[in-house]
Amino acid sequence: MNNQTASQPLAGHRTTLTLLVLAYTLSMCDRMILSILFPDIKAEFGLSDTQLGLLGGLSFALFYATMGLPIARLSDQHSRKRIIIVSLVIFSVMTAFSGLAAGFISLLLLRVGVGIGEAGVNPASHSIIADYFPPKRRGFAMATLMLGGSFGMILGFVGGGMIAEAYNWRIALVSVGVPGLLLAFFMAKLLREPARGTFETAEPLPSPPILTTAAAMWSNPAMRHMMAGGVIAGLMSYGLTQWLPTFFIRTHELSQSEAGMMIAGVFGISGAIGALVVGKFFDRLSIRGFQYGLWMLAMVPFVSIPLFVMGLFADNLTTAILLFIIPGFFANSFMGPSLAMVQTLSPVHMRAVSSAIMMLCLNLIGLGLGPLLVGVLSDILSTVYGKGSLSVALACFGLFAFWGSLHFWFCGRALSKQKTQGRTG
Repeated sequence: MNNQTASQPLAGHRTTLTLLVLAYTLSMCDRMILSILFPDIKAEFGLSDTQLGLLGGLSFALFYATMGLPIARLSDQHSRKRIIIVSLVIFSVMTAFSGLAAGFISLLLLRVGVGIGEAGVNPASHSIIADYFPPKRRGFAMATLMLGGSFGMILGFVGGGMIAEAYNWRIALVSVGVPGLLLAFFMAKLLREPARGTFETAEPLPSPPILTTAAAMWSNPAMRHMMAGGVIAGLMSYGLTQWLPTFFIRTHELSQSEAGMMIAGVFGISGAIGALVVGKFFDRLSIRGFQYGLWMLAMVPFVSIPLFVMGLFADNLTTAILLFIIPGFFANSFMGPSLAMVQTLSPVHMRAVSSAIMMLCLNLIGLGLGPLLVGVLSDILSTVYGKGSLSVALACFGLFAFWGSLHFWFCGRALSKQKTQGRTG
């Protein structure tokens, strides 16, 4: 066991982080590309918004979330590198095969396959990062990993939109699936797995049963509220993100490539900058105590959501874009700090499973229900608002962010009490 007491990350952390960011980028690209293809898929298969919500959310998230738990337990016991590589190959192949779908059911089943493949990437990646970076450098490291979400959104929306316009939606899916196989080859050559518990002083215990880890997480009030805040923020974030391309196509009559490029700029690039800035600021606040970083996250929706709602109902595209810049900046700022706190609050031998439990809740509820609920709400409101029903549905859905803020605030308060009692910080 190699115990690292220094405040610096291990040698090779940049190469490792780059590879993991690329894996997450392709994962998010394969996950998000479907939303830019919604109009074409809807037209070819004659689907409702509710069915599109199923394709974009629950079909993927159900198996992505549930398979994450047993795979994460394997990550706490066996080679995390091999698990990431195998997962990368599976979801890449399933994405490419999605371009061959004959109808709604076959596409639904292939999206399930994508979810199963992606289930192994995040828990193993988070566990590796926690062993490369000391606790008070993990917020920025996790935020850097979350850049893959923004890069994947850009690649999926811009690349997917352009390929779909030039050829068709099927070719777009095949095109974004194939690069994952190439990355798997480079990962096999370059990725180095560190010793477990590098920055912890105690020897890690054997990985316990999943229910034992879940009970340990539930028994910690800070962990409970942090997970609740992250899951609710994810519900809102995934629900809005999956439907934004369709919103711009319907409301502002943009083409797929125009909508993809616009969202990539406002939410992709701006979101990437925001994730890094917030992650770095979170680490700096954490020097005083982790609770200050959580209280910062609690304040974000009070700045971003009012502007987002105004952007949804703006009269012209320019005004909408300007109003969306700040919401785009903060769109995924909660992810890096939240995932870093899971690793920091979890014992070494429970880290990958703790991460998988967090991702199960985040994806099953957030990614699984978010797009579906927006689609259902849009269908219901269409009898009253017609073409504008999606805008109203997105505005209503954005209000979930304030509920998440409450839990982030309570998490910070719990961490403050634990620090006072000598249990954390």
